[in-house]
Amino acid sequence: MSVQCAAHAVRALAVLPAPASPRRRATCVYLSLPPRRLGRAVAPIRAAEPSSPPSAATAAQPTGASAGKAAVPDDEFSLAKVSFGVIGLGVGISLLSYGFGSYFNLLPGSEWSALLLTYGFPLTIIGMALKAKLKPVPCITYADALALREKCATPILKQVRSDVTRFRYGDEQHLDEALQRIFQYGLGGGIPRRNAPILQKIREEVTEDGKYSLVLVFEAKALELSDFEKRQAKFTSFFGPGIKAEIGKGSDDLYEVRLISETT
Repeated sequence: MSVQCAAHAVRALAVLPAPASPRRRATCVYLSLPPRRLGRAVAPIRAAEPSSPPSAATAAQPTGASAGKAAVPDDEFSLAKVSFGVIGLGVGISLLSYGFGSYFNLLPGSEWSALLLTYGFPLTIIGMALKAKLKPVPCITYADALALREKCATPILKQVRSDVTRFRYGDEQHLDEALQRIFQYGLGGGIPRRNAPILQKIREEVTEDGKYSLVLVFEAKALELSDFEKRQAKFTSFFGPGIKAEIGKGSDDLYEVRLISETT
């Protein structure tokens, strides 16, 4: 009797479903999650790239009649572009150095030491004095203006260009005499000398009607455009004959005096 009861109990247990293992339960829970939707992948976020700086091709171009024209480099050698102060100082110091060296028998040629010292001292002093010079101003020359310079530029315009593009000795500024007569420093109706315009650069260009012109660019922080305009006739008479002067306003405190040649 007890054997039969045990057999029935075994069959009853066999009919019952086997309990799910913890691993299978975890697998079922994982499979019960909703499936991922395809086609909605999130694109990776990129940091905004800094904008590149403007290239040199987009730099400001010349305006007016010279826009789009090529400038001619000023690489012509001239003694006027050489500073005599640098030459004198270099030669003087060289003579003094060798003279002292030979005098103390550190260098050969002791019999020449007195002569070297005699010429070395004055050359050094002259060189130091000439170091206090007025440097040349930049000159921008366009190709079409260069072709017209010899034919159309008046002798005075050529002289002005030559004077301001070389070293000056003993002058306070370029075109000092011309500006003193035009602006009448310290006189009635004139301006104080401390307010005098300063020449910054010059340009050689061709006007829209094909005439050669030399443009003087001045910096004048204490002056107005009207101060130049009411002296337009004086610019014409001083730099004439054969030219006419036009006044224009540049950027900031710059003013342009355009000396246009009437020679064609």
